[in-house]
Amino acid sequence: VRSSVQCCIKHRLEKYCSKPHDKTYCFKYASFQATSRLLVNYAEPYRSQILDYLFKPNFGASLQILKVEIGGDAQTTDGTEPSHMHYENDENYFRGYEWWLMREAKKRNPNITLIGLPWAFPGWIGRGKNWPYDYPDITASYVVSWIIGAKQYHNLEIDYVGIWNERSFNSKYIKLLRYTLDKNGLERVKIIASDNLWEPITLFVLQDRELSEAVDVLGAHYPGTTTVPEALKTGKQLWSSEDYSTFNDDVGGGCWARILNQNYVNGQMTATISWNLVASYYQDLPFGRDGLMTAQEPWSGNYVVESPIWITAHTTQFTQPGWKYLQTVGHLAHGGSYVALTNQRGNLTIVIETMTHDHSVCIRPPLLPYTVTAQRATFCLKGSFASISELQVWHSKFDFKVKKPVYFQKLSPVKVSNGSFTLDLDVDEVYTVTTITTGLKGNYPEPPPSSPFPKIYKDDFKVQHPDFSEAPDFADQTGVFEYFINETDPGPHVYTLRQVVTQRPITWVADADQTISVIGDYKWQNVTVSCDLYMEEENGGGVFVAARVDKGGGSVRSARGIFFWVFADGTYKVTSDLSGQSVLAEGQSGTRANIWNTLTLSVKGDNAFGELNGHVLWKNAVGLVPKNGWAAIGTSSFQLAQFDNFAVQAE
Repeated sequence: VRSSVQCCIKHRLEKYCSKPHDKTYCFKYASFQATSRLLVNYAEPYRSQILDYLFKPNFGASLQILKVEIGGDAQTTDGTEPSHMHYENDENYFRGYEWWLMREAKKRNPNITLIGLPWAFPGWIGRGKNWPYDYPDITASYVVSWIIGAKQYHNLEIDYVGIWNERSFNSKYIKLLRYTLDKNGLERVKIIASDNLWEPITLFVLQDRELSEAVDVLGAHYPGTTTVPEALKTGKQLWSSEDYSTFNDDVGGGCWARILNQNYVNGQMTATISWNLVASYYQDLPFGRDGLMTAQEPWSGNYVVESPIWITAHTTQFTQPGWKYLQTVGHLAHGGSYVALTNQRGNLTIVIETMTHDHSVCIRPPLLPYTVTAQRATFCLKGSFASISELQVWHSKFDFKVKKPVYFQKLSPVKVSNGSFTLDLDVDEVYTVTTITTGLKGNYPEPPPSSPFPKIYKDDFKVQHPDFSEAPDFADQTGVFEYFINETDPGPHVYTLRQVVTQRPITWVADADQTISVIGDYKWQNVTVSCDLYMEEENGGGVFVAARVDKGGGSVRSARGIFFWVFADGTYKVTSDLSGQSVLAEGQSGTRANIWNTLTLSVKGDNAFGELNGHVLWKNAVGLVPKNGWAAIGTSSFQLAQFDNFAVQAE
C-alpha cells in the first residue's frame, strides 16, 4: 500500500533559494582529494578512464568543484603531501600530484571550481612553534604564493582558499589573508572559513564587520545536514565543506544520496564536498575505501566505479553552478526528501531520495532514528513550469535484499498532465526528473582483474625527467621522499630517492619524530627488504629499512614492526617500533655519514636477520611483533638522507 503525498514546485523569482532577498545562493556539487597517492601511478588508458568517471561532464560524477590540499610536509590522514616551500628560501611548484590533478580536472571540465586548503604548514612558518598564526603575514604570503604559483606555472585559477583544516582560525590572519590576496591582484579569490564547526566562526563574523567582509563562505565539516541560526543570520553562503568520509559500499552510497539532498533541505547548504575524491591509497591506511570510487591497484590496473559516482550524477549531470534552489523543497510525507533547482531560463531538475535509516548511515555524526515507507508522490508544477509537458527520468535503486542494485538508469520520460506528474517511490531509491536531455551513463570496458601487490619489486629510481616528484607506490607517512639527482656522485648513485624535510612541520596530527615511507602489501609476513642508504647528517644521522609495519596515517607515531637501523656514530639497532624504544638487538656497525651502505632485512615466521653490505650483522627471534604489514624506509629524525636500489621479495 502506497500512501499519497503532493508536492508543489513553483517558479516565481521570490522563491529562489533560502532567502528571498539573497540571489547569490547557487548550487554546486563538489568533491576534493588528499588521498590520490596511487592514482598517478596507473598506466593508460586506466588512469584517464578513472579521471573521466570523476570529472568528464555528462559521463560519470561530473564533479563541479575540486578541493585540494595545500601540501605542508606533514601527515594529513593517509600520508604527507609536499609543500611548495620546504624551506623559507625554497620554491618549487611541481612537487606532488595536486597540480597534475587540477590540470586533469580542468582539461575535462574547464568550468570546474578549484579550492585550496592547508592542513599543515612547513616548520619554518612557525619559527619553531607548532602554530601558524604568530607571524600571520608570513603565513598569508606563503598561502598566496601557492595561488600565484598555480597560475604562473600551471595556468590554474584558484577560486577559493581556506584557513586551516579543522583547526583554530584567527581573525587577524583571515583579514590579513584577504589583504594579501587583494594586494597581489587576487580580489576574485574568495575565502572559506573555517572548515570546522559552525561555531565559533559564525559568532565572530556577526560581531566583526571587517571579518565578515573578508569571509565569503561559511564552511562546516560533517554538519549532519543541519546548521545553526547564527550561520543563517550572516546571510552568507553555507557549505558543507567536508562531508561523507564513509566506506563506499551501498550503505555509503545511501549516505551520500541522503546528505546531498538534505544538506540543503535541512541546513540550506548549497555545496557538499566529499572527503575523499577517490580511494587511491593503501586500503589498510585509515579510512580505507572512503572515496567516491576505488582505485588502489595501479600495479594491476583494476579500479571500481562505486555507487557514490552514480548518486553524484543524479545531481551534477542535470544542474550547473549558478542554478538556484527553489524554496518549495523539503521532506516527503512518508520519509525521504526532494530538492528542485532551476537555471532561471525554463529548465527544472528535481532530485528525490527515499533512503532508509539503516541503509544511509554515514561515518559521522550519529543519525537519529526515522522511518521511510513506499509512497506515491504527485508533483505539481506552477508558474512558468506549468507549461512543461514532459520530463526525463533517471533512476537508482539500492537493493539490500537480493543484492541486485540498479544505478543511474534512464527510464521513459514522464508526461506532465495539467501541470502535474506522479511517481511511485519505493524505499532506498533516487530519482532525477528533469528538463535536461543530455544525461549519459558513461562506461568503459571492464578494467583488469584485481591482484595483490607484486611479491617481487625493485626500484633503482633512475628517472632522469620524472613526471612526479615522488617514486611510484611509496606512501610517505612522515617526511617527504623525493626523486633526487646526485650531481656530485661519480659512482652508481646519481639518481636516488631523498628524504628532504629537515624541520618538524606545523602538524595536523601527531606525526612521528622519525620519517617513514611505506610500500607493498599489508598482508606480507615473510619478506626480505633491501636498500642502499646514505646518511647526510654526521651528528645524529640514522636510517632504516623495515618490514611488517602495522600503522600509518594519524597513528603512524605508534607504528610497530621490525625496524633495522644504522647510525652515523657507527652503531646499529633492531626495534619493534618506529619510535626506536623497544630494542630487540643492538651493537657496533662501523657505519658513518656520507658513505653508501646496503641494508638487508629478512623476516620469516618468528625469526629475522639483518645484513650490512652483504654480511650478516645480527640474528634474532622476533616473536612479539606484528605478524604482517608493509615494507618501509626512513630516517631517525627530520634529516637529509638518500635511498637507492630498493628491493623487496615476499613469499
